[in-house]
Amino acid sequence: MDIEQNQAELIDNFVKQASAQKGTALGSVILEATSHPSLFAFSEILAVPTVAELEGTENSVYLKVLQLFAHGTWSDYRSNCSSLPQLVPDQVLKLKQLTVLTLAETNKVLPYDELMMELDVMNVRELEDFLINECMYAGIVRGKLDQLRRCFEIQFAAGRDLRPGQLGSMIQTLSNWLGTSDNLLVSIQEKIKWADTMSELDKKHRKEVEDRVEEVKKSVSVKKLQTVSRPKLSSEGSRISTLNLVE
Repeated sequence: MDIEQNQAELIDNFVKQASAQKGTALGSVILEATSHPSLFAFSEILAVPTVAELEGTENSVYLKVLQLFAHGTWSDYRSNCSSLPQLVPDQVLKLKQLTVLTLAETNKVLPYDELMMELDVMNVRELEDFLINECMYAGIVRGKLDQLRRCFEIQFAAGRDLRPGQLGSMIQTLSNWLGTSDNLLVSIQEKIKWADTMSELDKKHRKEVEDRVEEVKKSVSVKKLQTVSRPKLSSEGSRISTLNLVE
């Protein structure tokens, strides 16, 4: 089963569970969802009415945890840990994995020093083990560990849930890309047209040269023919002519 299909089935399962619960009972559902080793998307669960109803209630902390896993990072948790429940080890691992995905959104070459700071990792060995065992083997990123340059070169990274306001920015980015693509297409079409024109001119020039060569060949052939057809006197005839002139 591929990652996308597995994600879809997990999301559907947790959406159904969340829809059937309210209030405090949602805490266990959210804990299970944010601890699951194969789930990395949470926006559909956030959109469940019973989950949205947690806002402003005594159970709103569960909503905050889910929002953290949908849009936040390990640094966000450390900055707000006083207002959030203590995470279990599986949640800590999950949030650090999600942090790598967030970093990969804006930079495809991640320095080891930045990663160690963002993930709260003490040394390179621990960092590389985490990237290999918990990220690449999990299928959420692909890349190359460059020990010489002390960086992680990202080749692929799974996407995270869209943050509030991010959709407009993404639409603008895609619009800009579309405009650039249109301009590039026009430029390519102009170059193709120019190439076609030059090709036609080249063919015309080549035809003119070939025609000229044929004319020269014909002219040379005619001159040769005229030279061969001119009458020649034999030695005997030349002698008789000479005698006649003497007489």
